[in-house]
Amino acid sequence: MRLSEWRAGAPAREAMTAKVLGVVEPVLAAFGASRDTDCWVAWGDEPAVRYPILAPVAAGLVVCHVRVNLPQEGPRASAKLVRWNRVQLGELGIETQGTHRLLSFQVEGHVLRGVDAEADAIAAFALILMAATDGRPPLDARPAPARRRRAAPASPGRARSGATRTA
Repeated sequence: MRLSEWRAGAPAREAMTAKVLGVVEPVLAAFGASRDTDCWVAWGDEPAVRYPILAPVAAGLVVCHVRVNLPQEGPRASAKLVRWNRVQLGELGIETQGTHRLLSFQVEGHVLRGVDAEADAIAAFALILMAATDGRPPLDARPAPARRRRAAPASPGRARSGATRTA
């Protein structure tokens, strides 16, 4: 999901205000993330107070810890870049019952859990991280395999002969 999508679905109004994003975006950009980067926000129990943002970039995984409103200081963001060969990923586990899915995944000590649609989003994010740690592009970024074109069968009424026409 994009950072703008996380902002639209924030569980607390004050969690991603323009003032908070004004602190977060330059920190993410310093590590090579685009302005509206793909990322994961692990809201946790206190999204109006603090939360981490996990953003994959070319060099590794940016782990940005956001403090929403410090007294007399305003919002604060601190981040680190974990190189892909050092990123710690846990197992991707899923449990189903009927049409419902419960998924759990751990990345850099953060446990991501989700049900149904959120489980699908976590799985997609986990597969992106797993591909990056293996040094391969994510599945959706790979070029489609080239398809061989079959030669069209010659129509029976238009057989070619080796004869040339003279006028």
